[in-house]
Amino acid sequence: MTDSIADYLTRLRNAVRAKHRIVEIPASNLKKEMTKILFNKGYILNYKFDDTSIQGTIKIALKYHPVSKVPAITSLKRASRPGLRKYSGVETLPRVLNGLGVAILSTSQGVMTDKEARKLNVGGEVLCYVY
Repeated sequence: MTDSIADYLTRLRNAVRAKHRIVEIPASNLKKEMTKILFNKGYILNYKFDDTSIQGTIKIALKYHPVSKVPAITSLKRASRPGLRKYSGVETLPRVLNGLGVAILSTSQGVMTDKEARKLNVGGEVLCYVY
């Protein structure tokens, strides 16, 4: 597998479409940071990092509306990919759904959302869009 972030997003997307409660994903530091952002922004219910094996895993509890069972994650889209990287300066940072969604960026100061990058006045590689 060459694109681990695309695999991460695809596993989440497939689990949401199949209405699973928990999804298990192989861990990396970048995926852990992306998971923390999704939790802080309210897109997932909870997460747990399991480091018992060599690589480790991330267990993510997905979030659904209690009555209508509509998932909190409507769309996950990969922006930058290994064949075509998408970099954005602070003045051209993307706004997802006019500020309702989140763009996750990898910057020189760590992995963060587009709003945090605007506050810190940094640009970086746009990893994905979530809404």
